[in-house]
Amino acid sequence: MQATRLTLICHARTVAQKLARFPLDEPLEMDWQALRLSRCNQFKGAPRLVCGPELRTRQTAGLFGSAPQIVDALKDCDFGRWGGERIGDLQKTEAQTLQHWLDDPASAPHGGESLVQLGERVGAWLTTLQSTPGHIVAVTHPFVIRAALTQVLQGGASNLIDVEPLSAVELRFHDRWRLRFPGIDPEELL
Repeated sequence: MQATRLTLICHARTVAQKLARFPLDEPLEMDWQALRLSRCNQFKGAPRLVCGPELRTRQTAGLFGSAPQIVDALKDCDFGRWGGERIGDLQKTEAQTLQHWLDDPASAPHGGESLVQLGERVGAWLTTLQSTPGHIVAVTHPFVIRAALTQVLQGGASNLIDVEPLSAVELRFHDRWRLRFPGIDPEELL
């Protein structure tokens, strides 16, 4: 049976990221329309392109293909009333609450989704992919990528993983998930 290859790509940068704000459904900072389909040949073959429902993931997916499938499991963590808030402001006004959220992944003091709930959602999605052979390119959010890596690595320190805009990580499933770091073809360097 062919393995499942999953490439997780973080959406391109937004103004909220630049300003260290919890996200809303904001657009990309870059002129994504000018770069539309600019990365569509990045992967060999014809991978299945999926993305979260937010504007920033749909716009980023437009760099890789023209008709991404929207997958609700790839939506960003629900930050509740913290959506749009600057992290620095919360450190001043709700320092203890913010620290509690950072220390306890089961907490959701903002009234949204806890990191445990996010991990369960992403873990359930990964399980559905185990019987889906072929290559899937998923454009999503830093928190979703952290949750996927935490599920695969079976660890609980997702806040120790930094995910930069337009970064990619590859997972493979053949009897179990594995984190894969693809190399560079020396021919491409010439």
